[in-house]
Amino acid sequence: NESGYTVSVAIAPKTSADQQGLLYEGKDYAGLGAAANSVLLMTYEWGFTYSVPMAVAPINKVRQVIEYAVTEIPSAKIDMGIPNYGYDWPLPYEKGVTRARTIGNIEAVNIAVRYGAVIQYDEIAQTPYFNYTDEQQTEHEVWFEDVRSLSAKYSLIKEYNLRGMAVWQIMRLFRAMWVLFDDFFEKYKETSIKIKSMDDLHKKVLYLYADIKENIYFCTLKYMEQIV
Repeated sequence: NESGYTVSVAIAPKTSADQQGLLYEGKDYAGLGAAANSVLLMTYEWGFTYSVPMAVAPINKVRQVIEYAVTEIPSAKIDMGIPNYGYDWPLPYEKGVTRARTIGNIEAVNIAVRYGAVIQYDEIAQTPYFNYTDEQQTEHEVWFEDVRSLSAKYSLIKEYNLRGMAVWQIMRLFRAMWVLFDDFFEKYKETSIKIKSMDDLHKKVLYLYADIKENIYFCTLKYMEQIV
């Protein structure tokens, strides 16, 4: 901008200019896209703490947001949000009462193994899920991310020629995400950041930059393994 600063904005996932709702009505995609150097689409939280059990970022919904966004904002400015977590809902679901627990992707698989649950895959949402019954005989429904769902999301970045992506959130290490990342995107740039403790990691909110057109925010295994 005129002051020489790089400006990035994070915006709610709209699918049309006149979309109703508190999160959407004040977000001018075209205006923000023109003013900012980059725009992060928060393409996650369809499934959230108090929602009905469903995928955090169903690929059909994510695609709708991107299809609208590229009509208002240059694709070279757009970063797509990628969720690195899931939710565990107790059942039956009761609106305004049921509260899902946030879990990591590895934790989700461990839960499935512990209770002998069969992990299924929703082809429309392109997201894994499963059901289980705990020791108190409470039924649960879990939605999370795996390499299949992440692959579908990474493919949209290439398909729409986006600037890159931003992961929310990187504090839950999911090794498979970065292995897949390296396979999808050929080259990346390292930084001199050294992480010597979890405190350092929290303070720096570690973002490393990869090459997809300009930038992809990511955290490599190499630096995570420097934690002592």
